[in-house]
Amino acid sequence: MSTLPPSPPLGRERVRQAWQGSRVPAFLAWWGAELQTVLPPRWRAWVGSGAVWHGLRRDEQDWVLYRMGQAQPLARWRAGDDAAAQQAAMHAALQAVDREDRRLLLLLDPHEVLQRAVSLPLAARGHLAQVMAFEMDRQTPFTVDQVYYAVRELAPVTASPAGHFRAELLVTPRRKLDPLLARLAASGIVIDAVDLAEGDHRLGINLLPPTRRPRRADPRRRLNGMLAAACVVLLLLALGQYLHNRRQVLNRMQAQVESMRTDAQEVVALRQQLQDNAGAAGFLVQRKQRSPTMLALLADLTRRLPDSAWLERLSIDAAGQVGLQGQSQRAAGLLDALKGSPLITGAAFQGAIQPDATTGKERFYLVAQWRQAPAAGNAPAASGSAP
Repeated sequence: MSTLPPSPPLGRERVRQAWQGSRVPAFLAWWGAELQTVLPPRWRAWVGSGAVWHGLRRDEQDWVLYRMGQAQPLARWRAGDDAAAQQAAMHAALQAVDREDRRLLLLLDPHEVLQRAVSLPLAARGHLAQVMAFEMDRQTPFTVDQVYYAVRELAPVTASPAGHFRAELLVTPRRKLDPLLARLAASGIVIDAVDLAEGDHRLGINLLPPTRRPRRADPRRRLNGMLAAACVVLLLLALGQYLHNRRQVLNRMQAQVESMRTDAQEVVALRQQLQDNAGAAGFLVQRKQRSPTMLALLADLTRRLPDSAWLERLSIDAAGQVGLQGQSQRAAGLLDALKGSPLITGAAFQGAIQPDATTGKERFYLVAQWRQAPAAGNAPAASGSAP
């Protein structure tokens, strides 16, 4: 009976595979390495990624410790030594690396691992481990309970059929790996991953099942999380401060615009008032220029009325109507006397002419209209000679 590994969430697995298949991780790693080169050595060690991988390889009866990427071994000790001696040799080689950053890798020789390339449909990309567990009996001479295995996706080739991708199944028997792991565990050496040696580097897989992988607490993770949260909070505060400043500037500008609009409205009102006042003043000036004076009217009436006539009352209302009340020896001739006046026009008697028994004269009440002078624009053109 086969034991299937637990299936990770499909969405998270797809995201992980898409991330690993993209060029972003390699770019970030290169970028981080370039940034670290410009830092002082003390800061460089402090901001480093933390995990430093070392490979442990079996060489006949000896264990050889390498730093990944370096061909020169760091330490070598006999597999038959006691646990204290083995741990002392390993700690002496790793003393320059912080304890929380040490990661130990058991490197297997290529002849100890069965490698098989398979072609799978694209639907199996999200759960390779489960698919290979079902295919283990058909692809290898082992069952899934007899081996430790790992699956990795290979680069596409032109010969791959449409709708399929290439993957590589790597298998090692448990009966060979378990004694090595048990011997290392008895010596107090904890293995973080089991991988395949590829020159001075590793292939990039982990044959250990998830249940046997040690859980290491990363002390920098909490600090990095706090720093990331602080950066987010500071970024939000900076954005909030920026928006607050912009809002204040906008409020000040709106207040200035409102003040200028109020001033502009006051200027328009004052200009309109000035125009109205100027128009009214001009109208009064024209009215005054067009209207004859009272002295001119009295002088004209004095010249035209005969000496036998005298006025008891002279009135002028707002409409320009002139009222003449008095006595004359021959009142009917007053209309002819006033007919050519340049100041009044339309003279006519109001009521009947009545004789006065006391004076022996005729009492009359005559009304006329005060003649308005023509406007400057409507005045007739002056003749060549003076009148």
